Amino acid sequence: MIAPACSVDRISAALLANGLVLRGGFNFAPGEASPTGSSGAPARAVLLVGQAGAAPWPHFLRWREKQPRSIANPLDTWSREVIGAVEAFGARAVSPSDKPYLPFQQWAMRAEGLRPSPLGILMHPRYGLWHAYRGALLFEDTLPVRAAEAAPHLCDTCVEKPCLKSCPVYAYSAQGFAYQVCLAHVRGTDGEPCRSGGCLDRNACPYGTTYRYPPEVQAFHMAAFAEL
Repeated sequence: MIAPACSVDRISAALLANGLVLRGGFNFAPGEASPTGSSGAPARAVLLVGQAGAAPWPHFLRWREKQPRSIANPLDTWSREVIGAVEAFGARAVSPSDKPYLPFQQWAMRAEGLRPSPLGILMHPRYGLWHAYRGALLFEDTLPVRAAEAAPHLCDTCVEKPCLKSCPVYAYSAQGFAYQVCLAHVRGTDGEPCRSGGCLDRNACPYGTTYRYPPEVQAFHMAAFAEL
């Protein structure tokens, strides 16, 4: 069992020490299907864990210096370790890469009242596109969390939509994301700007720019995407 208010504060402090933050949460409705919690009983509440800007990066780098360079998916591994340590508070930690996949984006929309941008990334009214969800904590007790109100969706007021005009191969469009087209471009000769500085469409978004990931962080993510 978890002592809700006190434990949520302590969980938040433990995550913040590694640059991660609680990104909201909600209680599952009575009778609603949910994953299992720490003991195998159905979860009754979920807290989303993520980042705003690149705050976790220095913590991740210090951890990575002590790991074998051959370690696969190092950021996922680090995130699992940090978030998994919170299981001592009575939670079950889960990751977006766990299989079978859990509905992280739907949970995030429900927890924070966000909607997707044209790039598929949820648009945050403060962080823009420069945020991420690294995991979630499942509890078998309800938590004192308030239902999120719909956040202002900045994409609705963005007339120019530069996020759909900056990619040289138009990987994003009204038809969705052309994954193979993007991948081929990033891996090719003309993809150097994307490899070194990140997605041009994402960087063209005018919102949340003070939280934009530094080039080295974007290059890390792009290398992981392209398996370089």
